Amino acid sequence: MSEGGGGSALAFGQAVIGPPGSGKSTYCRAMRDFLGRLGRSVAVVNLDPANEALPCPCALDIAELVTLPDVMASLGLGPNGGLIYCMEYLEANADWLRDRLGALRGRYVLFDCPGQVELYTHHRALKNVFAQLAKWNFRLAAVHLVDSHYCTDPGKFISVLCTSLSTMLHVELPHVNVLSKMDLIEQYGKLAFNLDYYTEVLDLSYLVDHLASDPFFRNFRRLNEKLVEVIEDYSLVSFVPLNVQDKQSMRRVLQAVDKANGYCFGEQEQRSLHALMSAAVGADFHFSSTLAVQEKYVQSQDKAVEEEVMDL
Repeated sequence: MSEGGGGSALAFGQAVIGPPGSGKSTYCRAMRDFLGRLGRSVAVVNLDPANEALPCPCALDIAELVTLPDVMASLGLGPNGGLIYCMEYLEANADWLRDRLGALRGRYVLFDCPGQVELYTHHRALKNVFAQLAKWNFRLAAVHLVDSHYCTDPGKFISVLCTSLSTMLHVELPHVNVLSKMDLIEQYGKLAFNLDYYTEVLDLSYLVDHLASDPFFRNFRRLNEKLVEVIEDYSLVSFVPLNVQDKQSMRRVLQAVDKANGYCFGEQEQRSLHALMSAAVGADFHFSSTLAVQEKYVQSQDKAVEEEVMDL
């Protein structure tokens, strides 16, 4: 593989990013299995030096180069400083990464990235690694996972919007924001608005008004208004809901990612996709953005209300 990648064929993949506990490794395993059933040759690359319990086999593991426990022990660094050092070490040893990735040409690559937020908001090491991958003819889309439980707390949701926007501007990759763990959203509590309000990031003034009803946030109304203005002025942030156990949900995310990184699948994969979805939900399956998830959520809420009424 040449340094500039001029003689190399294009390779496609995903840089799976997001805060700790957002489900990155679980997503990589589920997406690998889903793509495998479509006939797409997939390789998972672990770029998280703190990830010691890999949920699925990896074609390449950064542990071969550096691990967080070794860095912490030898340099006396804490977890955050050690992880930043690991990413800087990976950037400095880009030749190692390039040589190992050469064996994966022709495969669709899922990069399982670390969970430290500052790596995606202002630190440059991982951003520079992504830039190197682009020079080597990798066409990546950043898949930014956010735990869906933040939707149940308007204050946290504004924070998530700001973090997502900052990540999009800093990483400089085609970007797909994903609300993960949608199958657990019923356990988090009642949403203040319909699900599409959060996925499409609609008029956020309603969110500010809702926050103002809380005595704690009332004093911060002006700050929240300004944060909302920044988010709406850029008009970049939206989310795709994801339940890794739901094939329809996985298909919607894959469709968004393939559109973002320019991957064009052939007829065989298209046939495999229709066969897979037809087997799951019937031959008359039609795709929709958030309708299926929204209906499930509303039905569960209605059932809960009915049970409360019956108890009374």
